[in-house]
Amino acid sequence: MIKLTLILSLFFISGKMRQLNQHLVGITMKSTNSKSNGSNIFSNHTIGNITLKNRLAVAPMTRVSANEDGTTGALMKDYYQSFAQGGFALIITEGIYTDKHYSQGYKFQPGLTDEAQVESWKGITDAVHKSDGVIIAQLMHAGALSQYNKYIGHSAAPSAVKPLGKEMTFYYGYGDYSVPKTMTKEDIDNVIKGFVNAAKLAKRAGFDGVEIHGANGYLLDQFITVYTNKRTDEYGGELVNRLRIYKEIITSVREAVGQDFIIGIRFSQSKVNDSEYKWPEQSADAKYTFQSAKRFGVDYIHTTEFIAKESAFEGSLSLAEFAKKYGDVHVIANGSVNSEDDAKLLIDSNQADIISLGKIALANQNWPNVIKDKQNLQGFSFDMFNPIADLKTAKEFLAKNG
Repeated sequence: MIKLTLILSLFFISGKMRQLNQHLVGITMKSTNSKSNGSNIFSNHTIGNITLKNRLAVAPMTRVSANEDGTTGALMKDYYQSFAQGGFALIITEGIYTDKHYSQGYKFQPGLTDEAQVESWKGITDAVHKSDGVIIAQLMHAGALSQYNKYIGHSAAPSAVKPLGKEMTFYYGYGDYSVPKTMTKEDIDNVIKGFVNAAKLAKRAGFDGVEIHGANGYLLDQFITVYTNKRTDEYGGELVNRLRIYKEIITSVREAVGQDFIIGIRFSQSKVNDSEYKWPEQSADAKYTFQSAKRFGVDYIHTTEFIAKESAFEGSLSLAEFAKKYGDVHVIANGSVNSEDDAKLLIDSNQADIISLGKIALANQNWPNVIKDKQNLQGFSFDMFNPIADLKTAKEFLAKNG
């Protein structure tokens, strides 16, 4: 009985870790021949008029540490600045909600919807820039996975399909996801307008670019996922229709922010509530999706899988490799990259141009400096997020455990 209990406990923890990994994982660049410490992960890259000092990025990770009105605070400023001070060239923020209709996913999630939120982000972007970092705002609409909208009414999604799995307790969730309402054309128009407005506000707040969150089971991913999109209009059915909202958002954002502002897009197959999902047409879907992203006008594609280097489908390339092959833009890869060897493998094998670090970066906000100085990394512990995956809990854990 004791043995069975232990096995079940380990299974539960593994499931939670995989679910958290989907959350905490997460550029068109010209490479130079400059290398530091003998490692290509420390070579410089340039995007537009912005030069990154290395190929290391912080992945977007939800931290539920904003104020209730979606403004940021001192803890968030210190958090983002610490990554720049620790040697990361690029910081991609946690998902930022884009409108006040249905986009917010979590209580204490930050937003970019009004002047107060813009002003609060300015202190963060300024701090990162002063510490020699580049910062990109990830723009996110939660859709059916909104745990916040349970408190205010209901969520909205492509179709009225109840999401798989359970809400995440470490983000103030409880129980089953609710059944969303089916979005009308007006709702979809509001989604597009929300992304455009948030991108314009991000530019005003001092960000160097935006990343459209099209992955991990959130709203845009719900449009391309066959079992969450049952629509029969121009947004449903064939992949070209299921990708339509990506096209409309990216092209509209580009028109609003201009050619010199970075726009990225994030893709995954697996989701925070479904780690097993695969694109139904496999490599054909990957080819069409990444070719489409290029046509839509993105500067980079950010892929995230549970393990970045693994085949996307049986015997195939990795998802990042598919993006490199068919996207014809630079690729950021994310997924279980912990050591220098992990990062170098993805670069050396031409699977990616930039590597984004998730959980290991939370335990080592100075990961690049530690690697360059040949010091030991601190291991990640799920206890950093017990009971809530916020900055206060993580800070207290690190203070007690070095």
